Amino acid sequence: MERLEKKIEVFGNALVALFHNLGLFVIGATVVWAAVQTYIPMMVAGEASLKDILLLFIYLELGAMVGIYFKTKRLPVRFLIYIAITALTRLLTVDIKSMPETQILTLCGATLILALAVFVLENKACRETRDESHD
Repeated sequence: MERLEKKIEVFGNALVALFHNLGLFVIGATVVWAAVQTYIPMMVAGEASLKDILLLFIYLELGAMVGIYFKTKRLPVRFLIYIAITALTRLLTVDIKSMPETQILTLCGATLILALAVFVLENKACRETRDESHD
C-alpha cells in the first residue's frame, strides 16, 4: 500500500510541475505577444510616447520575472514591486493633467511606499548574504 501511495505522490508532483511549467510558458508567451502588439503600432507610427515606453518596461519586467521563476523556481517579490512602481509612474505621466491634487499625492505616496519596500527587501537580502559569508 505504501508503494502505491508513493507512486501516486510522485505522479501528482509530476503533474503539478508540468502544470506549473506550462502555465509559466503561457504567461511568458502572452507577455511577449502583448509587447509585440504594443511595439508594432509604435513602429508603424514612427514614434514612441513615454506612455508606450513605460508600458514596454512593464512587459520587460514581467518577462524577467517569468524567466527568473523558470530558472530559480522562486518568485522575486521585488519584480512585482518594480512593476507596480512603473505602472504608477505610467499612470502619473499619462493622466497627471486631468487628476485632482489629492489623487496625484496619493499616487506619489504609494510610489514612495513601494520604493521603501524595495529598499527594505534589498537591505534584508544584503544582510542575509553577509551573514551567510561569515558562517
